[in-house]
Formats: sequence, structure tokens, C-alpha cells
Amino acid sequence: MEYETLASEILASVGGRNNVKSLVHCATRLRFKLRDNRRADAAVLKKNPGVIMVVESGGQFQVVVGNHVAEVYHAINQVAGFDDSAVGAEGADDKKENLFSRFIDVVSSIFTPLLGVMAATGVLKGFLALSQACGWLLESSGVFKILFAASDSLFYFFPIMLGYTAGKKFGGNPFITMAIGGALTHPLMITAFEAAQQPDAVREYFLGIPLTFINYSSSVIPIILAAWVSCRLELLFSRVIHKTVRNFISPLLCLVITVPMTFLLIGPAATWLSHLLADGYQSIYSFNSIVAGAFMGAVWQVCVIFGLHWGLVPLMLNNLSMLGHDTMVPLLLPAVMGQVGATLGVMLRTRDAKLRALSGSALGAGIFGITEPAVYGVTLPHKRPFVFGCIGGALGGAVIGYYHTATYSFGLVSIFTFAQIIPASGFDATVWGEISGTLLSFCFAALASYLFGVKPTEEAPVIAAPLNGTQPILSPIAGEVLPLEQVKDTTFASGLLGKGVAIVPRQGRVVAPVAGSVVSLFKTKHAIGIESNGGAEILIHVGIDTVKLNGLHFTAHVQEGDQVTPGDLLIEFDLAAIRAAGFDTTTPIIIGNSDDYIDVLINGLSPVQEQAPLLTLLLR
Repeated sequence: MEYETLASEILASVGGRNNVKSLVHCATRLRFKLRDNRRADAAVLKKNPGVIMVVESGGQFQVVVGNHVAEVYHAINQVAGFDDSAVGAEGADDKKENLFSRFIDVVSSIFTPLLGVMAATGVLKGFLALSQACGWLLESSGVFKILFAASDSLFYFFPIMLGYTAGKKFGGNPFITMAIGGALTHPLMITAFEAAQQPDAVREYFLGIPLTFINYSSSVIPIILAAWVSCRLELLFSRVIHKTVRNFISPLLCLVITVPMTFLLIGPAATWLSHLLADGYQSIYSFNSIVAGAFMGAVWQVCVIFGLHWGLVPLMLNNLSMLGHDTMVPLLLPAVMGQVGATLGVMLRTRDAKLRALSGSALGAGIFGITEPAVYGVTLPHKRPFVFGCIGGALGGAVIGYYHTATYSFGLVSIFTFAQIIPASGFDATVWGEISGTLLSFCFAALASYLFGVKPTEEAPVIAAPLNGTQPILSPIAGEVLPLEQVKDTTFASGLLGKGVAIVPRQGRVVAPVAGSVVSLFKTKHAIGIESNGGAEILIHVGIDTVKLNGLHFTAHVQEGDQVTPGDLLIEFDLAAIRAAGFDTTTPIIIGNSDDYIDVLINGLSPVQEQAPLLTLLLR
């Protein structure tokens, strides 16, 4: 598995599988809920080359890994043996958390699984609006109708989709809560709602209680509240109903109780709350839209850093559902493009090859709405570019607030947002206001970061450091030497963990390659970290995916903190047994702090004996 090593390291650093209460992921970060945050080692995670940043916020332990987060998430599930129920349900000890943390966690867990498809449908609907405005497609054409159905289906049947994710979050059967969402959007209920709008409509009743029919298509709050009630009932029924009939009696009672309760009480109350939230936001926005735009443009990326932006997602969706448009999303595009502009300024200014490469990749991700690589990797570490990005966001947001730009579909805030702000009447001043505000934010942040964002010490070319000598690394294993890129594990082969070499062992012994100390020893004993007296950080990883052996066939002869000299026995392993179990015994030897050296040279690719010269580190 491509990311299994990284997954194992992340899992170990969060306290192991038994410390993980739930796990979800968004566009770039893994969102853990841990049983005890004190067991997690954020410092070790931040030093891992595969981890961009670690954030603890909203009751979650968030590990930012970048655009390949989905692959790392699945790798963690495979390594830990999680299934959907193990990583998606709300634990009973959530009550220990404060209300705000629980709210952020609930919102992110419910909406995160739908984020990608919400962004896709929003972009598609935006391009359809653009096609109409430009005269490329007619609303009456078959192409338009089919693509519009594809773009509108998720939002129209939102209660069904949210029913599933809310059911998983609240620890119930998600298919029961999906059925409740289906009842809210059932054609019979939609027809009843339309009939109730007629002047001569006849009032209908449920067991003598008058019914108020509401169009719940695209609604958000009613189904979340209904799902919570259903899951609480299901938990109660599972305790009192015999297991022989529980599988159909419990869902039956949940539906029979929750669906009428939703139409009679939960739905009307939630709809009233939805209108209250929408009207409240509109009142604040109407009071001074320029100030509102400047504020949102300035603080949005700060909220993203701490994961607090999830608290605003329901409000955006609620605005679309209640008002038919949303004025918050357009204010956020300058905040995103401000960080993109700041990243561009750093990339053009810096002479640091590594920073320039990182900025280039982060720039592309940021344009499409994924700003974590730019923020955590470029702008925030250098401080001033991040500030310039926020100032640019404030300036652009103020302009957009002045023009009262709105979006008519939901999607990830990105370059595609331009297609989602086109009203049915076609291009108008609100569209040009969005374009002007976003360009202002981008250009200001890029120019300011180019002129003032990078300190002179950060501009020094790498090649200016003189060669102050060499540091030899002896071979810890006897065997055949391979270039690192031939290792059948992308994390090692890509050099993500550092430069080095690999050895196919001839015998089951690992000895100390330098004089130094043991800084890490995996519980599974398949990997060990040595820090030399000269400062080299050396990782010796016996075999590929051998973490799965859980220590079987490995014997450690040292402990963390032990001092070692060249040739001291570190680990013994049963070479034949590991190969018989189907594992590749190729052993990478990695210099974790390779960037501290001018280069890491391999002394040769011929067979090598223990303690023979293996690598040479060129000192600055």
C-alpha cells in the first residue's frame, strides 16, 4: 500500500488505534477525535515529512497531509482495522467536551463526506448559468435539462444525503435516517405542500393534530434534528427490544415515531429557526455589507487554520435554501486568492529551491480552493505573507460587499466560484464586483509578499554554504545495496522521508552505523532511529509493511535513550520467517535531516558487509 508507512506513523503518534474514537477527513486534513489528546505526540507528527501541520481545534486533533488525504485516510483504516462504524460514530464521552467543540465536530463530520460532490455539483450549476448567460445552451434543450438534473439532484434531495451522514455521526442506522429524509422530500409531501398554498386549500390532520406542510427540499436543519431524535430512539429500543425481532421492530418504531414528529414539530420549529438565521444574517449584512466583507475576507483563513470555518457551512447552505442565494461565499473568495497571491509573491522572490518548489505546488492547489498547503507550508511559516494575504482578503471582501455579490449554488470557494455568481438575468455589476475584488486581493498580496514577505536571510542561495567536511555512515546490515528509488514503497522511494539507500539483507542483524543515541524504537521493533554524535538522524526500517507483523520475528537489543557505538547490535530478525510470511525484506536506511547537508552520497551499489562504508554526508 502506497501510504501504509505514513499511516502507521500517524496512527502511532496519535496514541494508537485504541485512542481513536472517530476519524473523518476533508480536502487536506485528517480529523481525529481522540479518547485522550495527551497520548498524542503533536511534536513528532510535525517533524514527519509527510505531515504539513497539526492543529487541535473544535474538539478534534487535525493532521494536515495535503491533497492525498483520502489515500492516507484509507491506509489508516487498513492498518488499524477500522470499519465505517468504528470511525464514524459519536462516542458517549462526547459530553465531556464543551458545546462549541461538539458543534464544530458534528457539523464537520456530517458535511465532510459530501464536500467533494457538493463542490462538483455547484461548479456544474455555475457553468450551466454561464452557458445560459453566454447563449451557449437554452433552458429548453435536452442537454441543459440532463446536466441541470445532475447539478441539482444533490441539493434537491439534500435531506436524504444528510440523513445518511447524520445517522452515521449520531451512532444510529444511517439507512433509517435516510428513509426519514426521503419522507421529507417524497413527491406526495411536495404535492401536499403545493396544494396547501392554494386559496381554497383544505386543512389536513394527523390523528386530530393539524398539519403544516413545508417544502423540505434542499433543507438542512430539519433532517439533522430528526436524525438525532431517531438515533436516540434507536439506542433506547436496542436496549429493550429482544434481538430476535430488533432488526425490523426498531426501524419500524423509529420511522413511525420520528416521521410524524418531524412533520408536526421538528420540521416547523427547524424551519422557523432556519428563517431566523437567514434573516439574522441578512440584517447584519444589510447593516454594512462593506464592513461585513472586509471582516470575512480578513478572518476566513484564520478560521480555516483552526477548523472553525465548519461552523459557517450550515449558514451558507441555509441561506441558499431559505433565500435562494448566499452572499457569504463571494466574500470568501478574496480570502482564498489573497493567500494564493501571497504564495506567488514568495515563489517569485525566494532563491530557496525547496521553498520555490513548495510554493509552486501550493499555488496550483490554492487556485482550486485548497489553501492548507499554501498557508501551512509557505505563508504562515514566513508570517508576513500570511498577514498580507489576510489584508488583501479584507480589501477584496470590502469591494465585493459594496456590490452585494451573491452565489446561487454551493461549492468549494475556488476559481470556479466565478461561474456560480452569475444571476439568471446574466452578467451584471455584482459579477464584475466579484472579479474586481478578487483581483485586488490577489495582486495586493502578491506584490506585498514579493517586496516585503521574505527576509533577506531566507533569500540566500543554498549553494553559498561552504563544504566543511564529511560524515561517514557505516552499513548497519550486510547485503545487496539498492538505490532508494527502487524500493517498492512510494513514501521511501520518493525521498519524502529523506535521502538514503536500501539494502536487501543477507542475515538478520542490524548494528549501529555510527556513534550516537537511540532516539526512537518502534513497538513492533521493525524500525529504529539513531541520532549520531555529529547530528545525523538515521532511520533504519527493516522490510516493507513489516509493521503488520506486530513485532513477530523481531528482537530488540537496545532501548530508547541508549548510547551506541559502531557495530553494537541493535535488532535481530528472523530473515527466513519474514520472507516466508510474504514480506519484502528490503531495508531503507534514511537520513531524516538530509536538508541539513549539502548532499548524501552513496559509496557504491556493490554487496556490502556490516560496518563497511555506506553513505557519506557532505557537511555545510
